[in-house]
Amino acid sequence: MTRHPAERPFASIHTHGFVRVGVATPRAHIADPSANADAVLDMQRRAAEEGIDLLIFPELNLSTYAIDDLHLQEALLDGVEAAIAGIVAASASSDVVLVLGAPLRRRGRLYNCAVVVKGGAILGVVPKTFLPNYREYYEKRWFASGAGLAGLSIEVAGIDAPFGTDLLFACRTLPGFVFHVEICEDYWAPTPPSTLGALAGALILCNLSASPIVVGKSEDRHVLGASQAMRTSSAYVYSAAGSGESTNDLSWDGQGMIYELGDRLAQTPRFQREPQLIAADVDTQRLHQERLRMPTFNDAAVLSGHPETTFRRIGFEHAPAHPPETLRRPLRRFPYVPNHPDRLDADCFEAFNIQVHGLVRRFEATSGDRMVIGVSGGLDSTHALIVAAKACDILGLPRTTILGFTMPGFATGEGTKANAWTLMRALGIEADEIDIRPAARQMLADMGHPFAEGEPVYDITFENVQAGLRTDYLFRLANQRRGFVIGTGDLSELALGWCTYGVGDQMSHYGVNAGVPKTLIQYLIRWTVATRQFDEATGEVLTAILATEISPELVPADAQGAIQSTESKVGPYELNDFFLFHTMRNGAPPAKVAFLAWQAWRDVAAGHWPANFPEAKRNQYDLATIRLWLERFLVRFFQTSQFKRTAMPNGPKVSAGGSLSPRGDWRAPSDGTAAVWLQDLERVPKADPER
Repeated sequence: MTRHPAERPFASIHTHGFVRVGVATPRAHIADPSANADAVLDMQRRAAEEGIDLLIFPELNLSTYAIDDLHLQEALLDGVEAAIAGIVAASASSDVVLVLGAPLRRRGRLYNCAVVVKGGAILGVVPKTFLPNYREYYEKRWFASGAGLAGLSIEVAGIDAPFGTDLLFACRTLPGFVFHVEICEDYWAPTPPSTLGALAGALILCNLSASPIVVGKSEDRHVLGASQAMRTSSAYVYSAAGSGESTNDLSWDGQGMIYELGDRLAQTPRFQREPQLIAADVDTQRLHQERLRMPTFNDAAVLSGHPETTFRRIGFEHAPAHPPETLRRPLRRFPYVPNHPDRLDADCFEAFNIQVHGLVRRFEATSGDRMVIGVSGGLDSTHALIVAAKACDILGLPRTTILGFTMPGFATGEGTKANAWTLMRALGIEADEIDIRPAARQMLADMGHPFAEGEPVYDITFENVQAGLRTDYLFRLANQRRGFVIGTGDLSELALGWCTYGVGDQMSHYGVNAGVPKTLIQYLIRWTVATRQFDEATGEVLTAILATEISPELVPADAQGAIQSTESKVGPYELNDFFLFHTMRNGAPPAKVAFLAWQAWRDVAAGHWPANFPEAKRNQYDLATIRLWLERFLVRFFQTSQFKRTAMPNGPKVSAGGSLSPRGDWRAPSDGTAAVWLQDLERVPKADPER
């Protein structure tokens, strides 16, 4: 019976839908099944120590691949079956599922096979479908194709096992642990068998390969693995033969790789003489969610005749006593931020220009002459302003097309106000200042608010009067001067509802930042400075703005001089953006989101930080802190803020992580409740589990 996730330990990777997959590249022993079996058992022991659930070997690893007519020798084939029998017996005491390569006889034919072994049994045998017979390959000289073989069985070393290309292997105790096997040439074919395997329900696609190496072929394998994983919403696991294979006319590099969707999780070092073992944790829940969100996947299954009705599902038990607790996969602290140094410039260029060209098109479509923007000296208005400046450059318009207004209120700091003015002057826009305090006092007095009588009452009304007046002025100024208002609010604020509804910063004529989370805005501003998108004076003020604490500056500083801090209210934006990505994009339940955040953020020294990320801003969080802010995120996101998103203005989607537009990626009821998500959060311990 499948254990519900709530019954498993929080720290276990299996609780959260992960399966640890390994790729083995043992040293090959030419036509020596006994020695190759010993190499398998050594790898099995190593895999067990590393908590690997599924271990893939190269094609024909028990006989080795490049032995030509020796494949037809009875002594060799008997030796292979004897080796399998020994491995099966040894597997009885192991939790690792093995996928081995072997030449096997059946009714007068020889097949190039994958043999799946677990718990003292052969779960099934899959024959290779596509046999290469060109260039250096002559497989049809020895092997028969498994094409069309279904519903059959095979006897191997006295063991009767399912046989055919219609096999799917599914764990009864870990729902996402479902895999399909194909062999080498199969995934070079126009119609890889693994495509049908995926459409039948496999989330992990395995490829046992020999594949001799020539210049440029390694990259071809990567392209095929990544594309097949992406196309089928699967993980693709590949193991190629390495050191020890015959080099009569060929050479071998031992390439192994693990892909999930288009992401490479792990790869082996190539051309190694010593045995190699790599592993990565595949997120089967993420893959399942991807298929739920993509109707094309189901349409493909329909057009393929519903493969789930034709595949045999081979069940097995898998319940290791000590499942892994530390994730083995790249895990991004900042899922919206470019993660690879070699992609940094290209990704930032793309994100920035999506915003710029979205604004260019909208401005061309309006009847107005000016862009109107409120400039506070904070991150969001700064970024919106440089997007507008770049849009003017592209349109061939003077930057004075932009009307920038700084509008100090009761808590505006001299530093941010100075930054706003310095930035507007550096960019050469038309700038002005409107002091909203007299109008705000009058409105508060008209309302009978205690602040108008001199009392230090800084409630939500006090804050929203200021926020609303600023937006009201911007709209009326746009009316007066034939312009339209550029919104500055970002994706993170929309997720948290951290904006004033209606005539407030929630509203604009076009929200250029609506698809950009706070963490990405900071990085894009750094990128514009690093790549000199603007002159040196602009770069200096942008750098100063990046160093300023995030604050709405609506409430005066306290007696100790501490200013109003956004993150002290809603939590660190770096955590909130992490929560948002995995909740919205991956549909992960809160307990899993907390687990992922704990894995990513618990140790500042572990893992990789984005390129050029400031040392002083590198933080770490314990599970109690993550749980606290995740609870507040869930309430704000699911329960209190959707009505603001339902009425949000137009703005460009920027990240594959999604947008919150009610016309696009996120559609939800405004009167919903967070109850079910808060209930799931109860699975999260209130302190770090003992390790």
